[in-house]
Amino acid sequence: MRQSLIRMLQLSLFAMGLLAVCAGSSQTQSAGETLFKTKCATCHGPDGKADTPAGKSMKIRSFSDPETKKLSDDELAAIIEKGKNKMPAYGKSMKPDEIKAMVAYIRSLAK
Repeated sequence: MRQSLIRMLQLSLFAMGLLAVCAGSSQTQSAGETLFKTKCATCHGPDGKADTPAGKSMKIRSFSDPETKKLSDDELAAIIEKGKNKMPAYGKSMKPDEIKAMVAYIRSLAK
């Protein structure tokens, strides 16, 4: 009986930890999505395909383009932080964890 109770407690703790991890990644995804919609979607499009008037006129590549996909997370973060070509730099208006969330969201759009 005592071992059964201990085992149930262990499983409960494991389940709570798993839920916390899932909730954390969901919050990161949500934060990245919110930031993307407010700062990036005008040019990159809501789906990251850059199929917008601004995206087409600036010849922005889709996030699913092989050249974009081969960039490391650090390289994407640096572009977000420092800007590139006509893209503004967001390093002063976004915290490092927000940039990380943005990179994660961009990766989800590239799939």
